Amino acid sequence: MSTLEERLRDALHDGGAAATESPDLFARVELSIADDRRLRRQHAALRGVIACAIGAVVAVLVAVIDRREGEVLMAWWILEVLTTALLVVIACWLGPLIKRFGRSYAADVFRANPRTGKSFVMLTDVAYYLIFLSYILFTVRYAPPDSWADTVNAEQLQHETARVAGILLIIGVLHGVNLLAMPVMGRLLTLNRRLDEQTPPVDRVV
Repeated sequence: MSTLEERLRDALHDGGAAATESPDLFARVELSIADDRRLRRQHAALRGVIACAIGAVVAVLVAVIDRREGEVLMAWWILEVLTTALLVVIACWLGPLIKRFGRSYAADVFRANPRTGKSFVMLTDVAYYLIFLSYILFTVRYAPPDSWADTVNAEQLQHETARVAGILLIIGVLHGVNLLAMPVMGRLLTLNRRLDEQTPPVDRVV
């Protein structure tokens, strides 16, 4: 055995001898296994929900689409209802998703004012949903314009595509503005709190 091998063996032996067994090692391993199982169940449930949603959409499309002389026909109001439902789903899904992944960011920004940070996030959610609701109500059609036919045509498809793109653009812009404004708000609130703490109380004049 060479000198290098002997030194490596001695170092590994000394390191193993100096290591102490953690008293909660078994509990941590059990928790890790339980977390893996929980994640697998969540992923399986998510796949099931996605599969059910796709099946429901396909069933609805098969029920509302009519084939005549090789053409696919659909009443204009059916596509309007489907697009409105899609907008509601997007708003209700992306809002909690952004909030879920933004909690750590908000907690870091408002670490000096955690209660204010929670209130800020809640008020931002209310503003998001009000904007989503107003957008959906502004863009919904109750009667077909002159350029639309009784069945779905290219003009209506372009309009509905623009509705979906518009709500995605609004979500992206609001999210970007929120990311830029939140650190500024957190900094201002922290400075105001420090100024309040440093300012001596003023005695009241009786």
